[in-house]
Amino acid sequence: MSRHSADSPSDDDIGREQEYVSMLYQRLDGLREQASRRLTEQLRSTGGTLQARSQRDSAVRMYADQVEQFSAVESGLCFGRLDRDDGSRHYIGRIGIFDSGGDYDPLLMDWRAPAARAFYLATAANPQGVRRRRHLRTRQRKVTALHDEVLDLATAAPGGHEELTGEASLLAALDAGRTGRMRDIVETIQAEQDRVIRADLPGVLVVQGGPGTGKTAVALHRAAYLLYTHRRELSTRGVLLVGPNTTFLRYISQVLPTLAETGVLLRTQADLFPGVTARRTEPAATAALKGRPVMAEVLAAAVRDRQWMPDEPLEIELPQQEVLLLDPATVRAARDRARRSGRPHNLARALFDVEIVHVLAAQVAERIGADPLGGENLLDEADVAEIRRELREEPEVRAVLDRLWPVLTPQRLLADLYAEPDRIAVAAPMLDDTERALLHREPGGWTPADVPLLDEAAELLGEDERAATARRERIRALQREYAEGVLEIARGSRSIDVEDEFEGGEILGVADLIDADRLLERQEEVDRLTTAQRAAADRTWTFGHVIVDEAQELSPMAWRLLMRRCPSRSMTIVGDVAQTGALAGTPSWAEALAPYVADRWRLEELTVSYRTPSEIMAVAAGVLARIDPALRPPRSVRDSGADPWDRAVPAGRLAAELVTAATAEAGALADGRLGVIVPDGLVDELGAALAAALPEAAVGEHPELESRVVVLTVAQAKGLEFDVVLLVDPDGIEAGSPRGASDLYVALTRATQRLGIIRPT
Repeated sequence: MSRHSADSPSDDDIGREQEYVSMLYQRLDGLREQASRRLTEQLRSTGGTLQARSQRDSAVRMYADQVEQFSAVESGLCFGRLDRDDGSRHYIGRIGIFDSGGDYDPLLMDWRAPAARAFYLATAANPQGVRRRRHLRTRQRKVTALHDEVLDLATAAPGGHEELTGEASLLAALDAGRTGRMRDIVETIQAEQDRVIRADLPGVLVVQGGPGTGKTAVALHRAAYLLYTHRRELSTRGVLLVGPNTTFLRYISQVLPTLAETGVLLRTQADLFPGVTARRTEPAATAALKGRPVMAEVLAAAVRDRQWMPDEPLEIELPQQEVLLLDPATVRAARDRARRSGRPHNLARALFDVEIVHVLAAQVAERIGADPLGGENLLDEADVAEIRRELREEPEVRAVLDRLWPVLTPQRLLADLYAEPDRIAVAAPMLDDTERALLHREPGGWTPADVPLLDEAAELLGEDERAATARRERIRALQREYAEGVLEIARGSRSIDVEDEFEGGEILGVADLIDADRLLERQEEVDRLTTAQRAAADRTWTFGHVIVDEAQELSPMAWRLLMRRCPSRSMTIVGDVAQTGALAGTPSWAEALAPYVADRWRLEELTVSYRTPSEIMAVAAGVLARIDPALRPPRSVRDSGADPWDRAVPAGRLAAELVTAATAEAGALADGRLGVIVPDGLVDELGAALAAALPEAAVGEHPELESRVVVLTVAQAKGLEFDVVLLVDPDGIEAGSPRGASDLYVALTRATQRLGIIRPT
């Protein structure tokens, strides 16, 4: 075992490392300045062929990304060094930096490079050709400390943990105060985490891990690793990372940029349908029902129900006082033919229209083309075709077609279904009365559980390409009109006085050099979006890889949505079934994945808890045993030295006791964060009491995580961590949730140092 060097680094060692690190920062500054200069040059360039302009736009995006990446890796640029048995030396950092000379020698090795892997895996028992591993601790651009590990069994430290690499650096990171934002673990990745991060790209990889095992950090570092290793495959299709809520996404938002990756699209389930912001709340039972697979049948039936069949013949009165009859048999025949096409509802509308218009045109042709002598109809096929064209343009005919087979948006289909109990009864005969009642609601916003249903509805409805084309043409016409207006203003603003100064000369302005179409084209060039931006705006976009964190919360309908986004089934699924809080959540990975990949998925388990001290894990283990006696908690790597305390107080003094405890705990924190986790029904009351006593306390649906004191519900705290946690009314948390024990298990395992429990009596 070799967690400590026999010889501690000296001040001279720190000085030498400081010189090298300073050189790396100078090189980084040079690269950033070079990228900025080239970006400016590209932005200033104009004109050229279409290909040249496209190449310029690509260069602009590339240099802009480089400037952003070089700035993001500023903190902790270089954090390690490997001294190998052959005498070679390699510095490890967030990005790769090379000598600008002709040899292009590596000055700093990217942590994702294969040769850097020994930094995370080498041990005294298996040194992998490494003699010494050095950890560099820096603040801003200054080297503040070094820690050496000489990988020699003869110098092994008997008190260390064999399964840990860089134990001193790891424990220092774990003991550091939280900042309200997740930090990357690139300096302290452990062997079991590295195995997951560098796993092969294809297929579905499930990462099961208990609280504090670093699941989220592993997912983020895996995204960075995959983009580095498979950039060609993933750069055009992109990577999607799905998290449980917006608070969580804000918490992790800084990690990927510090790993030199800015192209990953971060989304919650509520944000996966472009144009919809799903923030409405609803009862847990309603959300659970919407997540069940039966809802796919309900929506299909709801679409069929909108293909209306009249019981009596319909009269269509045209402006010429002519009345046409549309009998139910005709409508049924047209409907059946359209359905047999297998097209989505909106796309099948064209076939339905053709059948109906043909029947109506035949009636008109029969009347106006009849031979008075009883012979054949006097109209030829061209005449009948003209009648069909005119009928299609008649408002009365279009109104009937829209009533019989309306073109629907997913939003309209779902809103109409929810608003009318009769429609629910027709679409959901397989549900009982209580379940159907859960679906009924008045219009007014969408819930996260509605988003997979909207996506399902979009698949069933399809988008009429004619309507989409017409919409694009309208938008372009408006843009062209605007461009013409800009040029007209430019013409009108030309100074007559200036023209007079040049007798017989011609003063050329912008309106003389560019027309409206060219101006519009230039504007479209400026508006070109990144891969992530285009993916966010396109519901049909398919990603090169999808990563799902807290995946145990996904319902079957949500899984259907995500599988559509990734038909290649290249996915990383991260979660812990013991922490499932949603009623429609995942009871087992096999059950969730069976409909899509059968048993063709891989499982990796994270077994070591780095965040949660052993004293707190012992309390949580009792709750875990109630969830499932077969489950085992992860093994903590450290003790905090502080046993959790549990205090019972009269219910009337709950707020006062919380204020007293929070004030004491916040005062004891030199830095770091205090999380107060309360039942849903007590957020407003207890949050107001804390905010009055501690103005720094953040309360609300989306609290400011940088605040030293944050009040949250269990759902909002999922995936987060705090130095100290005060858990209020654990019995209320457990009783207030359909899966209360799982919620309590989550709440108990958010602290990195101390846990206090306050329960009303």
